Amino acid sequence: QVQLVESGGGLVQAGGSLRLSCAASGRTFSRNVVGWFRQAPGKEREFVAVISWGGSSQYYADSVKDRFTISRDNAKNTVYLQMNNLKPEDTAVYYCAAASKPWYSGTYYRQTNNYPYWGQGTQVTVSS
Repeated sequence: QVQLVESGGGLVQAGGSLRLSCAASGRTFSRNVVGWFRQAPGKEREFVAVISWGGSSQYYADSVKDRFTISRDNAKNTVYLQMNNLKPEDTAVYYCAAASKPWYSGTYYRQTNNYPYWGQGTQVTVSS
């Protein structure tokens, strides 16, 4: 099994930056595709970014492309989400999730049901 714990959320002004971390436990984590999702109150959980186990393949939602960067350090069992130029629309609880299949496509990993392992989330609030 894989356990995930997010950290790094907080309150930031529009235009500011935050870096989220996803710490994982489990021997198979280094081969897991890992994604970031977010959910605002009253809204559906939406895809943010995904990275392959080796880090060579990355895919981003259009709403965050060129502002957010996903990366991973398998030696530390940690995945990061660097968020720059934050907007009030980015306010949400951010979740990291690990898939159980090898890399397939960025489109495939937009779906929440392809991730069997989820963290508890970390709150990100962007003020205007």
